[in-house]
Amino acid sequence: MNYTLPGSWLLQAWFYGLAAAILVAASLLVRRSARVFGDAPGEAARRSRRFQVAAASWVTIVSAASYSGVLNPLAGPPWPFGLMFGSIVALGVVIARSAAGTRLARGLPLSVLVGFQAFRLPLEVSMHQAYVEGLMPVQMSYSGRNFDILTGVTALVLGAVLAYRRLPRWVTYAWNVIGLALLANIVAVALLSTPMIAYFGPDRLNVWVARMPYTLLPAVMVLAAWAGHLIVFRALKEPQEQT
Repeated sequence: MNYTLPGSWLLQAWFYGLAAAILVAASLLVRRSARVFGDAPGEAARRSRRFQVAAASWVTIVSAASYSGVLNPLAGPPWPFGLMFGSIVALGVVIARSAAGTRLARGLPLSVLVGFQAFRLPLEVSMHQAYVEGLMPVQMSYSGRNFDILTGVTALVLGAVLAYRRLPRWVTYAWNVIGLALLANIVAVALLSTPMIAYFGPDRLNVWVARMPYTLLPAVMVLAAWAGHLIVFRALKEPQEQT
């Protein structure tokens, strides 16, 4: 497998576009939730701008590390990539527990919070294309050990149902647990596929995410999915019924 190819221009554009769409959608939801939560229009706009600045700063740092080659050292352990992964885990918790996370959990209906995770459907399709083009090892696609496409499909269905009728809280809770488990599964597969571990063999290595635009997969997509699940858990703890 040739891991040096950048991939087709269409695949690269798709990753850039999907990451941008996720960030724009998140920014709009931050603003909307702040308004519903009771913030004045000006304060809601400021919260949205602060989110945009923080997101742009994070993407800039990750992109600079990726383009410079820091994330994929020629020798030695990939500590910078490990630091990025740890930062993603920590950031997800920080976002979910932040003031913005509180407003998202309390100000948006469950249908929106669940439906947001539908981005994982086009993401999984693009990841499969990355495998077809020889960039990504097969175990990280739905032809291998990645079943996260089910989260994207069910997010569309459950989000639509919740928009029109109330369901018992346990339904959304179960969906959220399963979606988080599927996310954990592919993250584990990705880590086991790194050159340091090479669990699936030296010809099936996960090195493509160290190069842009594919670094946006963990830095934006995984972060959005992780934080999104935590926010759904927060929303499910709210006493009022959300739809």
